[in-house]
Amino acid sequence: MSSFNASSENLSSVPFPIFLENLKAKMQKVYGELANTDYLTTKRGVPNAVLDEIMTLHPLSVIIPKEFGGRGSRIDENLLMTSAAAYESLAFSLTLGINSALFLQPVIKYAKPEVKKTIFEGFINDTKMGGLMITEPNFGSDALNMQTFFTKNESHFKLKGTKHWAGLTGFANYWLLTAREQTENGQLKRDLDFFICDTSDSDQQIVVEEYFDNLGLHHIPYGRNIIDVKIPKIQRLEPKTNGINILLDTLHRSRLQFPAMGLGFIQRMMDEAITHCKQRSIGGKSLVQYDQVQYRLARLQSYFTICSAMCAYSSENAGLENDLSTCGIEANSFKTIATDMMQDAAQSLVQLVGAKAYRYSHIGGRGIIDSRPFQIFEGSNDILYAQISEGILKLMKQSHENNLYKFLKGFRFTKHASSLLKEIINFELSNQLPQRKLIEFGKIISRIVAIEMVLELSESKFRNDLISNATSMLQTEIYGLIGNFKQMEYTNVIEDYKENSSWHNIF
Repeated sequence: MSSFNASSENLSSVPFPIFLENLKAKMQKVYGELANTDYLTTKRGVPNAVLDEIMTLHPLSVIIPKEFGGRGSRIDENLLMTSAAAYESLAFSLTLGINSALFLQPVIKYAKPEVKKTIFEGFINDTKMGGLMITEPNFGSDALNMQTFFTKNESHFKLKGTKHWAGLTGFANYWLLTAREQTENGQLKRDLDFFICDTSDSDQQIVVEEYFDNLGLHHIPYGRNIIDVKIPKIQRLEPKTNGINILLDTLHRSRLQFPAMGLGFIQRMMDEAITHCKQRSIGGKSLVQYDQVQYRLARLQSYFTICSAMCAYSSENAGLENDLSTCGIEANSFKTIATDMMQDAAQSLVQLVGAKAYRYSHIGGRGIIDSRPFQIFEGSNDILYAQISEGILKLMKQSHENNLYKFLKGFRFTKHASSLLKEIINFELSNQLPQRKLIEFGKIISRIVAIEMVLELSESKFRNDLISNATSMLQTEIYGLIGNFKQMEYTNVIEDYKENSSWHNIF
């Protein structure tokens, strides 16, 4: 990695618009050149050109406070930066997102000042990187039952366990490690703690037992890590209340920033699709003139508008000064719908381009593979949809309201959108729903939240025609989802299906 002695004056003296334009130009140049090599198709790991050219512009200085040499930790600037990166490379944008949302932001908020100084100097002067390890082989979505544990003495904490699927495995210089305290009788406490692991220390080395052959995002290494480290007491994060609060605050803030990656990625899919459809001629007329093509392109533009609206909200509400530990409904809504739209956008581009896009070297084909894990990591979308539903049902029960429209009309994130949907959401809702219905209901709520965000965006100078298209598309989607939700027939798996199930034997 390159070394650059950057002072806070050097970084913060450049106005952010100029800083961002310089970064965009460099990313476009680097990834344009990489497109002509095998780096985008076969090679794994962060490309040297990214480290030697892009990282020396210090994109992560955006999230570091000015007193530590950064640009000031403004969420809106971080959203713009990760969005610009996603336009060129989803993997690089995620690399920035891992560093900013899952490492630097919790360190800024919860680490001791003397620890922050060393870390931030490393990020700015030596382009170091950091990541977060939560997930374990047997405890993915069940993170609160993680088995990585720690014991303590007067000078340090001893951590032991196994972590996997941490982005930047074997590459990051710093890690936030999560663990539960082991009591004298060998039991693990319910709460968890966060520790900063500095891999440059011989007592804090993390052994990578295996690198995974991850299907996409080839530039981000993933693997299985053996944790057996001694962490100085000063490197434990200091919770305001407890460790679970840090976890929820961190994850919710990260999920509220997903629309920024979604925005840049979707804009790239949209621009590629529009360009192709305007240039491609079939049956004597431009592809863009066909009705189904117009439908797909309009959906892409709707996704662009929805992500823009969510970014506008997050820029005002996801700052480090706010405790987001209780913001599960909006955070989970943003993450799920943004990542669903990312995957659908890539699928639409490939469908419009055709066989030419069915290659990893094409931005569309690569986009399908690279965007797919976004629906899984940091909470599987199915689980998050169910959590959205559980949160709404809990609030409805507390307010003694069973009518969905009446409740949503008074709920902060649906109060205006509900009026557009009164005809189809004015019904009594049972507070006992099977899991599959919880997921369907969560999808409905997330789309209503999205309409609310778009309506709030309409109060700005954002284009009215894009606002109208996005609102219309979301309403249409909600109508279909509610139709599925009200369908009461259930199907279950037939485990011993092989008997009498061969079509050939029925004759």
